[in-house]
Amino acid sequence: MTTPSISIKDTPTVQYLLRIGDTALILGQRLGEWCGHAPVIEEDIALTNMALDLIGQSRALLTRAGQLEGEGQGRVYDEDQLAFLRDERDYRNVTMAELPNGHRRGERPGDFAFTTLRNAMLATWFRLLWQRLATSSDAELAAIAGKAVKEARYHQEHAADWVVRLGDGTDESARRMRAALAELWRYVPELFESDAIDEAAAASGLGPRWSELREPWLAEMQALLAQAQLAVPADSAFRSTAKQGVHTEHMGYILAELQFLQRAYPGGAW
Repeated sequence: MTTPSISIKDTPTVQYLLRIGDTALILGQRLGEWCGHAPVIEEDIALTNMALDLIGQSRALLTRAGQLEGEGQGRVYDEDQLAFLRDERDYRNVTMAELPNGHRRGERPGDFAFTTLRNAMLATWFRLLWQRLATSSDAELAAIAGKAVKEARYHQEHAADWVVRLGDGTDESARRMRAALAELWRYVPELFESDAIDEAAAASGLGPRWSELREPWLAEMQALLAQAQLAVPADSAFRSTAKQGVHTEHMGYILAELQFLQRAYPGGAW
């Protein structure tokens, strides 16, 4: 017996929250893969703690999304149901978060340069977003943002230190950072593409259009990459669409691990 999937309304408010909460959850899953495998014990602890921060942020956002989704329907999904019982196409995280830690290199548990650069990119994006959400018209979301921005600031600073250390380090560390940058940069546009969901969020005061974060994000990343002796790649025509529910082949493997117990043992609790 397996637990049936749940379906979520396509209301802009719920979808806007899911995009953020799902991105935090899936990135947290990826960082958790480093537990016991990081290059040094300090990083093992740091990456695991950052994973827990992200999962905590996701829990808060999914809880709020479940509350809003259930309004007027006589039922409310909690964060566990939203994490464990949605199908892949109902997840709204950005593509960058779901890429394997080493991406195409097939390294296990991953490439540390790739992980730290992705952390720097997404933590900078999260910090800018949380800062804007701290004045959200939704009081619950504003409260979540007020706590999360402090965590994102630490994540950003920690990752940025490693980006500079590796980019301006040995020939091998610099090579890995250049390779990671070339792979990750093609997924950047998805972070700043606005659509009807963003327009509705901006109109209601729920949160900013994601496109409004592009210029400050780009300015901070350009400064960081320059310090790391890395050149900003040229833009490409490639566009990823995971926040629309169209994911890479990697997403199914993440959800298979994340959802297995709840799917196999419906209603199980420990």
